[in-house]
Amino acid sequence: MGDILKRNRVAIAAAVFVAAAAYLLWSEHRPHVLAALPFLFLLACPLAHLFMHGGHGEHDGHSGHDGHRGAGGGKGA
Repeated sequence: MGDILKRNRVAIAAAVFVAAAAYLLWSEHRPHVLAALPFLFLLACPLAHLFMHGGHGEHDGHSGHDGHRGAGGGKGA
């Protein structure tokens, strides 16, 4: 029971710290944050590729999926 309470306190303290940092970053550095948004969107693309595909080592298994039939839907082609 004490371990769960300790983890909850750490999680609450971390959430308060992150919220305070986000508030100060937004209130004091709003122009810099807004100027960085396009670059953050560009950075999100390769990160999404890595996390969605799990790296580049597992691309061989895509050919065996039954759900990938092509543009025609798999009928009459």
